Amino acid sequence: MTDVSTQPVTLASLQQMKAQGEKIACLTCYDSSFTRVLEGAGVEVFIIGDSLGMVLKGYESTVPVTVADMIYHAADVARVGQSALRVVDMPFMSYASPDQALGNAARLMGEGGGHMVKLEGGADKAAVVERLVAHSIPVCGHIGLLPQSVHQLGGYKVQGRDEAGARALLEDARALEEAGAGLLVMECVPAGLATRISAAVGIPTIGIGAGPGCDGQVLVLYDMLGITPGRRPRFVRDFLRDSGSVAAAIEAYVAAVKDGSFPAAEHTY
Repeated sequence: MTDVSTQPVTLASLQQMKAQGEKIACLTCYDSSFTRVLEGAGVEVFIIGDSLGMVLKGYESTVPVTVADMIYHAADVARVGQSALRVVDMPFMSYASPDQALGNAARLMGEGGGHMVKLEGGADKAAVVERLVAHSIPVCGHIGLLPQSVHQLGGYKVQGRDEAGARALLEDARALEEAGAGLLVMECVPAGLATRISAAVGIPTIGIGAGPGCDGQVLVLYDMLGITPGRRPRFVRDFLRDSGSVAAAIEAYVAAVKDGSFPAAEHTY
């Protein structure tokens, strides 16, 4: 296993990585066993994602996931986590208003042990972000494809392909930063646009299907291990197939993110 530092990753250290051009390695994580393996491989940021609804609980989307589900799995990760920054998803309809968001975010951090919460949406969520940040709750934004809005979007589609859509995403990114978000996930965004957004905002950006120009990369853990059933999204690479073990696969993923070989052209839009 890779010899990595156990020094805790913070928003300040991620900001420094962005400034220095060092890529950030991020994966989803849902339990204590994988927490140890991922930290041992040098993963710097965990997203305790509502993707657990599909990969762990068997739902067709993230929509049925509850705050209680997120607290349960976040606490599993926090119980043994030592170094990675833990970002916990706020599930569907848990942040419809600033007051509701504040109560649920407080639980995700207090009971779930999160370091930061993540919510989907752009300028329309600025008031929610402002309320959370005002109460010392760090926020990660999420723009582009919004899995919680899949029924409204009409499926899992790349966002920002035309000029109007691209302009809207850029405005969303700036609005989230101005509201106080400290990190930004971009999902299924054309690579050129994601690069523009990463340069336009001062906060670190994490891409999933958003090309190599982001400050870091994230994949769903089960996707990059090749064990998620069904059709694999274009932006996913199966790292287990050529690695021989789970630990080696995760080390290979971290190395590929760091040296810029992932995502390659075939993983981008």
